[in-house]
Amino acid sequence: MSAVATPAPNYGIDADRVLAVDGPVAALRRRISGRYAVDEFGGDPHLMDLFAPLMWPIRVHVEHGELLPRSGPALLVANRGLGVLEPMVIGEAVKQASRRRIRVIGAPEVPVLGPAIRKLGAIGYRPDDVAAMLRAGHLAAAPLGPTWFRRGEDADGGLRRPSAEEAKLAEPTRGAGEPPRELLVATLGFPVIPMGVKPGGPLGLPLRSWRVVVGEPLLPPAGTDDEDQLAAAELAEQVRDAVSRLLLEAA
Repeated sequence: MSAVATPAPNYGIDADRVLAVDGPVAALRRRISGRYAVDEFGGDPHLMDLFAPLMWPIRVHVEHGELLPRSGPALLVANRGLGVLEPMVIGEAVKQASRRRIRVIGAPEVPVLGPAIRKLGAIGYRPDDVAAMLRAGHLAAAPLGPTWFRRGEDADGGLRRPSAEEAKLAEPTRGAGEPPRELLVATLGFPVIPMGVKPGGPLGLPLRSWRVVVGEPLLPPAGTDDEDQLAAAELAEQVRDAVSRLLLEAA
């Protein structure tokens, strides 16, 4: 008589794939005993999966999800909105389409809050960090704008209010916005996937499903040198145009 196989415990060591979520009691015991992993970027995969169900009030409809890679790195670029719901919606869309996690670019570099957000999968906006994240095989999500948050960052890292022109470019219903050129320069050679995100209601209220439309992956011409500024500028414009078209498709 053969023994019944016991499922292996989920220690959250797969930093890319969404894993089964423990029950509340088992999850609490794991946190207390320290039976969970933290990756080299400060992410806590088990904690990410544990908090993912908090998205339940927001329904997400994904179109062309088959264009998202099932493995390997890519830089996802979408329109920016209020700064909190959009990356959560993109994360849910990626989870539905590929069962993968994303790393959200634009975590604030401040004590306590910064490390806490990193545990949930966010990373800072430093191009070298984003390039390292992609080399490790992850999906990183960036907005059309300097950060997911409405307020931009000064060169010295301090927060400032956006100008009237920046605020106009940040409108969530527009494809326009400043593409993340410095990130594209640092990550040339990795696929760039445009995404259009349409809110489900005013201010993102869950009145109806959010729509996420995934575009064709974009790459610079073959043979492009690393950190080619001209190629990155051309790719940035292609990304902005692609996001604009996806938003029209989602309208």
